[in-house]
Amino acid sequence: MSFSDLYSSGFKQRNRDHFAAIVRIALSDGIITEEEEAFINRTAFNLEIEEQEVETIKANLENYPINPPSTVERRLERLYDLARMVFADQIADEAEKKLMNRLVIGLGFPTEKAEQIISHSFEQIQKGSDEETFVASFN
Repeated sequence: MSFSDLYSSGFKQRNRDHFAAIVRIALSDGIITEEEEAFINRTAFNLEIEEQEVETIKANLENYPINPPSTVERRLERLYDLARMVFADQIADEAEKKLMNRLVIGLGFPTEKAEQIISHSFEQIQKGSDEETFVASFN
């Protein structure tokens, strides 16, 4: 049995859905920069998404819904990845911010706190926080 066989198909699908959200942010301004592509490739590797699947996901983003994790910690970990994608090219443009708002709400964060959560996320990423520090900063 391979390492990836240890995970349920549901786990793999959640990883694909999360990856699709990251790609959506990269594509929100109509292009994927070199920095964004590098981040996408690293994330695909970390989530065990094969190269062929990456291309399928990019071409069919509408087939991958946002699946909110059941715990706040897992939501914050996904938020960390999404915020890092926004700043992968060192620019947080309006299209990315607007999409980020929808994704934050889709992850299960309260609508009325979305702007505050996004602002805090961006501050943490710009400070260079690692995932552990990022998650802890919300407590």
